[in-house]
Amino acid sequence: MTARVPSPAAVPPWGLAVAAMFSIQLGSALSVDLISTVGPAGTAWLRLSLGALVFLALARPPLRSVRRSDVPALLGLGVTTGVVTIGFLAAIERIPLGTAVAIEFLGPLTVAAIRSHSARALTWPGLALVGVVLLTEPWHGSIDLAGVGCAGLAAVGWGVYIVLTQRIGDRFTGIGALSLTVPVAAATAAVIGVPQAAGQITPGVLAAAAGLALLLPVLPFALEMLALRRMTPTAFGTLMALEPAFGVLLGLLVLHQQPSGVQAVGILLVVLAGAAAQRGGRRRLQAPEPADSHVALDPVG
Repeated sequence: MTARVPSPAAVPPWGLAVAAMFSIQLGSALSVDLISTVGPAGTAWLRLSLGALVFLALARPPLRSVRRSDVPALLGLGVTTGVVTIGFLAAIERIPLGTAVAIEFLGPLTVAAIRSHSARALTWPGLALVGVVLLTEPWHGSIDLAGVGCAGLAAVGWGVYIVLTQRIGDRFTGIGALSLTVPVAAATAAVIGVPQAAGQITPGVLAAAAGLALLLPVLPFALEMLALRRMTPTAFGTLMALEPAFGVLLGLLVLHQQPSGVQAVGILLVVLAGAAAQRGGRRRLQAPEPADSHVALDPVG
């Protein structure tokens, strides 16, 4: 008897989101060696370019389905993805993975708080910010402002990414839209990444980048697109509260970055802030709008 493979619809949206988080943090932790060779922008460019090739092979770009009103969101999501990737990789080059993730998480947490339409929910980003202060321990005088700034840039981008990903996910079925947005992200990263990686690309570097591209962006981007079709930005942003914990765990296991007791409290505050921001938020699944009367998109684009 052949075992049945569960379809994405059979997997709860939170399961898709958690799998995406684990893949993102594992890919980030394993990217540190590549960053030391080709730089953060070079790593972003290689990962996104190879990821774009995978998406183009798996899903044909739904060009005939694109309306003029879709173009700003598609381009915006691609550019945002490129900026977030460069910013985050530049951050983990300078500060611990868990700290970078906690700072970056301020973006989706703020989206969750604003979308909850509750004034009380706006206090949770403040609590998370307290946690970030405990993580960076500025009283020791050794805070890396450049690393924190890069993580802050990624935070802003991540908040925008969540909103745009849901909008694109509502318009297109499957993962076809990613074959449009990820090449734009790769082109965005190329502006800085190509000069940074020039002269350092070897077969070994390409092989490492190809493996990392599967962990990030291919697997998590597809999972997040599917999850956001069935979740509100509030619920998705809230679930992302677990991401700093994943970052600390994989930073410890892969990079041997052990947080202090104060930093552990900081991570706990960030996670609690995210969990408290919104308890519900499952989104009713809605069919994407037909973009063209004679175009039918299948699950792979």
